[in-house]
Amino acid sequence: MVPLSVAWDDIGGLVDAHERFLAGSLVESDVRDSVLDSWKRCRSVGLEPHRLLVRYTGDVALDERFRHAADPVLAHLTSSFADASMTIALCDGQGRMVERLGGDRQLRDRLDAVRFAPGFDASESVVGTNGVGTALAERGPVYIAGREHFADCLQPFACAGAPVRDPLSGRIEAVLDITCLRDQGDPAMVRMVREAARSIEARLLEQADLRERALLAAYRRADGHARDWPGQPDGLRPDLDGGALGRIDMAVLRAKAEELIASPHRTLDEVTLPSGRTATLLRRQVTGAAGESGVAVEARVLGGPRLRHLDLAPAPGETGIPAAPAGEGRLGSAVRRPDGSPVAHSTPAPQAPATAPATAPATTPDGEPAGAEGWLLLVGEPGVGRLAMLARRRLELLHDASVRIGTTLDVTRTAEELAEVTVPRFADFVAVDLPDSVLRGEEPEALGGRTALRRVAIRAVRRQPHNLYDVGDTVEYVPSTPQARSLETRQSVMEPVLTEADGWIAQDPERLTPVLEAGIHSLITVPLRARGTTLGVVSFYRSLQPDSYEDDDLSLAQELVGRAAICIDNARRYTREHNTALALQRSLLPRGRSEQSAVEVAYRYLPAQAGVGGDWFDVIPLSGARVALVVGDVVGHGLHAAATMGRLRTAVHNFCSLDLSPDDLLTHLDDLVGRLDRGEGWAAENSPDSGIVGATCLYAVYDPVSRRCTLTRAGHPLPAVVAPDGSVEFVDLPACPPLGLGGMPFETVELELAEGSRLVLYTDGLVEDRHRDIDAGLDDLRAVLAGADRSPEDTCEAVLDALLPARPGDDVALLVARTHSLGADRVAQWDLPSDPAVVSRSRAAVTAQLAEWGLEELTFTTELIASELVTNAIRHATGPVQLRLLRDRALICEVSDGSATSPRLRRAQSTDEGGRGLFLVAQLTERWGTRYTPDGKVIWTEQPLPGRCR
Repeated sequence: MVPLSVAWDDIGGLVDAHERFLAGSLVESDVRDSVLDSWKRCRSVGLEPHRLLVRYTGDVALDERFRHAADPVLAHLTSSFADASMTIALCDGQGRMVERLGGDRQLRDRLDAVRFAPGFDASESVVGTNGVGTALAERGPVYIAGREHFADCLQPFACAGAPVRDPLSGRIEAVLDITCLRDQGDPAMVRMVREAARSIEARLLEQADLRERALLAAYRRADGHARDWPGQPDGLRPDLDGGALGRIDMAVLRAKAEELIASPHRTLDEVTLPSGRTATLLRRQVTGAAGESGVAVEARVLGGPRLRHLDLAPAPGETGIPAAPAGEGRLGSAVRRPDGSPVAHSTPAPQAPATAPATAPATTPDGEPAGAEGWLLLVGEPGVGRLAMLARRRLELLHDASVRIGTTLDVTRTAEELAEVTVPRFADFVAVDLPDSVLRGEEPEALGGRTALRRVAIRAVRRQPHNLYDVGDTVEYVPSTPQARSLETRQSVMEPVLTEADGWIAQDPERLTPVLEAGIHSLITVPLRARGTTLGVVSFYRSLQPDSYEDDDLSLAQELVGRAAICIDNARRYTREHNTALALQRSLLPRGRSEQSAVEVAYRYLPAQAGVGGDWFDVIPLSGARVALVVGDVVGHGLHAAATMGRLRTAVHNFCSLDLSPDDLLTHLDDLVGRLDRGEGWAAENSPDSGIVGATCLYAVYDPVSRRCTLTRAGHPLPAVVAPDGSVEFVDLPACPPLGLGGMPFETVELELAEGSRLVLYTDGLVEDRHRDIDAGLDDLRAVLAGADRSPEDTCEAVLDALLPARPGDDVALLVARTHSLGADRVAQWDLPSDPAVVSRSRAAVTAQLAEWGLEELTFTTELIASELVTNAIRHATGPVQLRLLRDRALICEVSDGSATSPRLRRAQSTDEGGRGLFLVAQLTERWGTRYTPDGKVIWTEQPLPGRCR
C-alpha cells in the first residue's frame, strides 16, 4: 500500500512543491522519495513540464511467447474492470505502448489527447514521471497520482505500473500499467498491477518447463529407452565403489557441462576432476517433437565404457510433447541415473533459446572413437546454459569481492580493491570517484551534479583510452551525465548503448568522442551509498567484452558497490578517528626545540599501523641550567591512550616546576596514575576507557655543571649511553613496577657523562614486537648505536631505518640527547661564612664577575638580588652559605644553605619594617624558585641576558 493524501493534493500542497522544485528549492520533506527521484531524473535530461515531444513508433509488438503468456492474464484483468473506468496498458521493455485495453470513451479520449496510446513512447525520459516510465526507471512497482506527475498534461490522471520480467534471465520484457482519472485513483492499484505482472511471469516459467521437458523426452526417445536412462555397467558407475565420484567432482562436471551447453562451436571437452580422475564430456544436439532445440551432455569417466553414439532424430510419427515422468522437471531439476541417484543439479539463469549446430563425430582425448556408452549428465537449451554459466561466474565474483574488498582500513586502497576485483571479469574499465572530504575522513556534503570529485582508483584491461581522466584528477560531472544522475537520485543508471547516451557525451565531447571510437560501448554508474550517506560514484565501462550491460549486470554492480561502500565508509570513519587521535596527540607532544643548552636533542614519534598510541617524550628545562629528559608509554591505542598521555605529560611538567628529585617525581606520578585509574574519587564506570591499563616512564636529570645524570624508571626499557668513543652501554637501572601499582619505592642511579655522550631513551615499540623479543631488539639497537661522530638527528634516522618496518605494529617514541658541559669560565662560586659582614664582600664579588663576563648592565639588579638572598640565608637559615653565578642562556644566581625551610613571598604592609626583600627579587627577575637538596635548599633566580650577549 502506497500512502497518498489526495486532500493535500487538492489544496495545492503538491502544486507548490512542484513549483519550488523547478525553482531549485529543497522539497524532500514534502514529496515521496520515489517521486522526488523521478523528478530529479526528469530535470537532469532537460524535460519541460509544460511541453512534451512524444515519439511515435509503428508496429510495436512483443514476441509470440510473451503474448501467449500475457493474453489470458490481460483478458481476466480487463473483465474485472468492466464496471470501472480504468484502462490497461501493455508496453514493451523500452516503454513503448503495445496495447491498451478497457476504459470508457471519455477516459480513452483524454488519454489519446495526451498521447498515451499504442505506438507512443511512455518512457520517463520522454514524458516524465508516470506509471510506465517510472516503473522502468525504478525497476519495480510504482503509483503516481495527480500532481506527482512531472508533466502538466498528465496531472489529471492516476496510474500504477509494474515491470514484467523473464523469470529465468530477470530481464524486463514489458511493463503493465493501470490508469484512471485522479479522483478514482487508489493506491491499491499497485497491488493489482503487481499481481497481474506476477501471473504473466508464472506463465512464462511454465513455458520454459514445457520446453525443457520436451528436450528430455526427445533425448529418451532418441536413445530408445522408455523409462531408463543410459548408464554404465554396475562395476564402473560413478556412484559405486571403485569408480566413485564425490560431490565436488560432480559439481565440477556440472559446471563444465553448463559451459559446454553454452558453447555452440565445441563438441568435446576433457575435464580433470579434483579427485585426480579425468572425464570426457560430449555435446549432442537434441530436437523435440514440436521443434524445440536443445543440447544433451553425456559424461564418461576414463576407465569406464565408451560413449555410445545416439541417433537424435525423433522417431517417425511422434508428435507433441509427452508428459515428463514423476521426478523429471526443468533443467534445474536433477537428472537421475538408472538407480535413481542424481547425476547433476543446476540452477540455470536461462535466456531466449538458441539453436546449436549439430555436432560432428568426434574422438575422445585418448584417441578412442566417440561411440562408446556414457551416462546423461545434463540437458538444456544453449541460451539456458550460457546464463547458468554467467550466474555461476557472478556468484564467484561476489564471493571473491567479499574476500578481497575491505582488507585494509584505507579509503583509497579499498577503492582500488573494488576496481581490481571487477576488471576484467565484469568490466573492462572501472573508475571510482570520491569527494576530498571522504578521503580526509570527514562527513561528505550532499553530492550532485557539478560536485567536485577526486578520481581515486582506476583499473583497465588496457591503457587506452586514457581520456577518461586519471587518478588524482578532479572531475565535475555535468547534470546530464549518468554519474550526476546517480548522485542526484541516489540510484544506479545503466546505459547499454553508450553511443546513444547524449548526456554522457555532453560531459566533454572533445575528450569522450575518441573514447567511443576506441571501443567503449556500455556503461553502468552506481552511487557509493552506506548508512544513508552518498560517498561517491563508481563507473563500469565495457569495451573488449562485446555484450552490453543488461539487468542482471546492473544488479550485480549494485551488490558489488554496496559491499564496497560499507568498507569505504568503515575506512572513512577509521580515518576520521585516527586523524582526530593523531591531531590530539600531536598537540600534546612537544613542538619545536626546548630552550636549554645542556643537551642537543633530536626526537621522533611514529604512530602505529593500528592507530595512535600513548607513547610520549619531553625535554624540560630545570633550574640551575639542568634539563629533564622523560619518555613514557601508556598501554593501548586511540583517543583514550592519547588523552591519558597528555594528562601524564602535564603532570610531569607540574612536578618539574617543583624541582622534585627523580625518585620523588615518579612517586608522585605513580600516585596520580593510581588515582586516575580509580576515577579520581568518583565512582568509575565499568567501560573500556574507564581506567589506565598500564603506563611506564623513564625520567632523567642532567646537570651540565657537574656532568652528572640521575635516572630512574617505572617499568620502562633501559636507556642506552653512547660514549664519545662510540661504545654503547645500557644503564643498569633497578627494575621498578609500572606506574599505578603503588607500594614500591623508586630507586635512582647517578652517572657522570663525558661531554659529547649520547643518551638514548625510547619506548618498547622500537625494540620489541610479535616477531622479535626484546633481547634481540636490544642487540640490534646496540649495533646501530655503536660508532662515534654521529649527531642526534643522524642517530634517530639510523635507528629507525634499521629497526622499524614500514608499518610498525606499535607506536614508537625515540629521544636522543648529546650532552654539553658548562665550563669553569661560565661558573663562579663563593663559600660564605654566616656573618652579616660578608654581604658587602659578596656584592663586590658579583660586580667583579659580571664585569669579567661583560654583563655590566645587570650589575645593579644582580647586586641587589645577591644581597637579599645572602642576607636571608644568614639571618633565617643554618649551616654553610654558598653563592653561585652561572652564565647560560640566562644569568642564574643561586644561594644555598643548610635549612629545609622555604621562604614565602608576601606583600608587606606599609607599617612593616621588613618582608620586602623577596618581593623585590621576584619583581627584578624573570623566574625564581626553591630547589631542595639532601643538605638543605637552593634559592635560585634567572635574569635574561642583554641581546648582545645571547
